[in-house]
Amino acid sequence: MIAYIMPLGVIGPQQLILIAIIVLILFGGKKIPELMGGIGKGIKEFKKATSDDNSEKVTDKTEKKEQN
Repeated sequence: MIAYIMPLGVIGPQQLILIAIIVLILFGGKKIPELMGGIGKGIKEFKKATSDDNSEKVTDKTEKKEQN
């Protein structure tokens, strides 16, 4: 499996520019800010959900200690 990945190499600046041009052509200049805003909101919701999950674990542990 690794033998198939290694020949690809590292993504350099030329490849990133090419990817950016392709994205610009596919989505257009007006859709990109909307797309990035949607991705940002998704990341915020994900972080909020993971922090809520962590705070629930902490409160569960403290409740168990208080019961003992």
